[in-house]
Amino acid sequence: MNPRFLAIGYALAAALFYGMSAPFSKLLLNRLSPTFLAALLYLGAGLGMAVLSCCRPANSPAEKPLARADIPWLSAMVLLDIAAPVLLLFGLQTATPATVSLLNNFEIAATALIAGVWFKEKVGRRLWAAIGLITAACILLTVEDFSSLAFSRGAVLALLASICWGFENNTTRVLSGKNPLQTVMVKGFGSGLGALLLAVSLREVTFPIGHIAGALTLGAFAYGASVYCYIRAQRQLGAARTGIYYAFAPFIGVALSFMLVGQPLGVSFCAALAIMLAGTYLAVTERTRN
Repeated sequence: MNPRFLAIGYALAAALFYGMSAPFSKLLLNRLSPTFLAALLYLGAGLGMAVLSCCRPANSPAEKPLARADIPWLSAMVLLDIAAPVLLLFGLQTATPATVSLLNNFEIAATALIAGVWFKEKVGRRLWAAIGLITAACILLTVEDFSSLAFSRGAVLALLASICWGFENNTTRVLSGKNPLQTVMVKGFGSGLGALLLAVSLREVTFPIGHIAGALTLGAFAYGASVYCYIRAQRQLGAARTGIYYAFAPFIGVALSFMLVGQPLGVSFCAALAIMLAGTYLAVTERTRN
């Protein structure tokens, strides 16, 4: 198979898996605190990749292992991955899952801007236009009252999470040539244990066994399999281009939110959805070379 098409397939699979995150996390927040749920999601990712590593055929192609020189990038990745889901899940407490899912698309803008400015990836006109449209849609979703410029606390927290993940996507880009299973296990167990320590210190650890099992399972797919596929896509596409195809994740989350939660359609949400779709179309149809 053409390596580029395979990479696009990995990016779309990453979007599908992560799209499940917001709507199912909203349900789990009924019994779990944001910090404890964040810990369980990343621990589930680490456990899922550990199982996958054990099940790999013995004749699988060898991957380049992580090295001592990767420690600074791994540390930044873990710290950002502690902050981002905690911010997102606190945002989910007051914002609807469909709104938070759509706001996740700001991750495209943040990732592309950082990739262009910091890592000198080529960003074309269509992608700049897409960034502008996505940002405008996020403003519509974030401002509750334009007459007084009152902001939605939940939406602002979701945007801050997207910015954290924008930085994290670019740190992961540096590690994309290394063994993706190792990288996701470090991400999962490192970020999961960090968030767990935070939850313990805040006395927010509870033991509803069914919800804990559900969170670990969701983490294995939405954070583990998703990140594994994302890293495999980054090898061929780069951070900015992978983020383009990953842009379908929020729309999957929106669809699941309506099915699971039944969020009513508001005028601002419909306008933001239309603008976001236009921005995503421009991003996906851009044809620049890395």
